[in-house]
Amino acid sequence: MKNTNVRVSLPAVCFVWQIAMIVLFGVFIRYNPESDAHWVEHMRTENISSDIENDFYYRYPSFQDVHVMIFVGFGFLMTFLKRYSFGGVGFNFLIASFGLQWALLMQGWFHFLDHSTGKIYIGVENLINADFCCAGSLIAYGALLGKVSPVQLMVVTLFGVTLFAVEEYIILHLLHCRDAGGSMVIHAFGGYYGLAISWVLYRPNLHLSKRLNGSVYHSDVFAMIGTLFLWMFWPSFNSAITDHGDGQHRAAINTYLALASTVLTTVAISSMSQKKGKLDMVHIQNATLAGGVAMGTAAEFMISPYGSLIVGFCTGIISTFGYLFVTPFLENKLKLQDTCGVHNLHAVPGMLGGFIGAIVAAAASEEVYSREGLIDVFDFEGKHANRTVGTQGGYQAAGTCVAIAFGLVGGAIVGFILKFPIWGDPADDNCYDDEVYWEVRLDHRELRAMFMCLDILSLRKAFISCM
Repeated sequence: MKNTNVRVSLPAVCFVWQIAMIVLFGVFIRYNPESDAHWVEHMRTENISSDIENDFYYRYPSFQDVHVMIFVGFGFLMTFLKRYSFGGVGFNFLIASFGLQWALLMQGWFHFLDHSTGKIYIGVENLINADFCCAGSLIAYGALLGKVSPVQLMVVTLFGVTLFAVEEYIILHLLHCRDAGGSMVIHAFGGYYGLAISWVLYRPNLHLSKRLNGSVYHSDVFAMIGTLFLWMFWPSFNSAITDHGDGQHRAAINTYLALASTVLTTVAISSMSQKKGKLDMVHIQNATLAGGVAMGTAAEFMISPYGSLIVGFCTGIISTFGYLFVTPFLENKLKLQDTCGVHNLHAVPGMLGGFIGAIVAAAASEEVYSREGLIDVFDFEGKHANRTVGTQGGYQAAGTCVAIAFGLVGGAIVGFILKFPIWGDPADDNCYDDEVYWEVRLDHRELRAMFMCLDILSLRKAFISCM
């Protein structure tokens, strides 16, 4: 029997790491010119005529949508387990709150550090990027849902954000890839990161908790709330940090269409898979989102509206087949226990999205984009001014491979760290249960006992009345 008491370790990690964040923010983090009180002077210096030109007014609506996806969308999507709703939404809240702080520092050191002052200057776009960075760890959590302690999740987030910042720097800056919606850097990385950890942490006797590894009617409804929030706001997610103007506009349209197409093919395959044509809520909650994942890299490219529909069409089929056949295969043959099926929603669609982006980039032409459009979309400026679209496509494919490699290797290393018996993780027969780490009041067992007592009292009264 494992010791799941985290009364010392969890508060210690939360207090110490939050104090560390305060110290590091005090040393490194400052407001950027658009959020600083010197904005009025900055306006005069840069010949800016109105406050409305502050980046806040362009980016905040997208930030708000992405923020809702991170805390409400991801959180509620993980409430499908019948006895793990508190853990699904509560631990999502915890690790995202820590992760976004660490992400501001890690991404700041790699992307936004002013070497002349040694400071990181942040604005609303940094907040969006920090949420993106957290998403990788939240995706990984989906593969580990119900099988790890909150302390382990904090460790997963600490390393996940760190690895994300490094692979993001390599892919976006050194390789100069385009990945507006994060098919590569977020979904492929986060999916394979979580899968690698789950594989290392394989539980041979997890079948002892099989009774709790499933949903009930109301838990599926709550999870569907998360699905709908993610589905509605995914166009904002994929377009949030693209360049103002046509790129952002196009990214929202392409994602919108891909998502719609995915729903129909998911419903079709789900119905076909059952003898009486009934739908499986697991498919509707998850595979319907795969089109948004696969469209992440190519969202700002000229893939065309019908191309977006094709991406969604194919991804819905692939993702649903993954839930039907690949997930059982992974568990039975490869000893990989993937609670939420992140392999089918994030890992494979993210990988496909990266390679779709590579193909679309390699096929780009001046006829379709115009010369100025090619320069704008692929940022063919400075030392990349002479890069051809074919070369860009090759780098896009290489970037996808980098993301997968970081996820697999980094996840395996973190998994071995989490195997040490010091983290308060549950035993194999005690997984998927909120009572391990949460104070649960009047649960279904107590209700059943109460109703049994009422039934006994009713029988007793009936017996007495007959006497």
